[in-house]
Amino acid sequence: MEEMIKDYCKKLKIGRTFYRDYKDIEAVSNEEFLLKLLEIELTQREITRKKRLLKSAGFDVLKTFQDYSFEYIEIPKSISLETLKTASLIQNKENLILYGTVGTGKTHLATAIGIEACNQGKNVKFFRTAALVNQLSEAKASGNLSKYMRQIQKCDLLICDEWGYVPFEKGAVPRCSSK
Repeated sequence: MEEMIKDYCKKLKIGRTFYRDYKDIEAVSNEEFLLKLLEIELTQREITRKKRLLKSAGFDVLKTFQDYSFEYIEIPKSISLETLKTASLIQNKENLILYGTVGTGKTHLATAIGIEACNQGKNVKFFRTAALVNQLSEAKASGNLSKYMRQIQKCDLLICDEWGYVPFEKGAVPRCSSK
């Protein structure tokens, strides 16, 4: 019987936790049992989705606000710490440019905002700007620029790090049209 459950779960594309954990569920009715089983599956899918979003974002290192020091940065009065910590600037369709000297925590802050956005189910892409420019140039050379730009435009948050380290040549970066 257990093998049949595994097989049905596989055919229905239901995760392993669904059939692995069902024996541990205590319930007084069939409805309560089913509810608890579905809650476990939903929770597992959320965890899997967040992991997939984090991996797809391409962060070099995962850094959160937990160990971030706001000591060396100056935030404009129009932006609150809460706005940064909740990544609500995405909902408001606002841009954020972090600039300053090396070692002040710009990458850490951008990554923490990106991770918060991933935790909210947002599609995030993190690029070292030089790598992005190279990928855009390669996509243009191979005739795949439109496809690559559509992928980037699907992002809820695009993080370009180390912007000041990239020398640009006229015509090297393709023009982007906004939505």
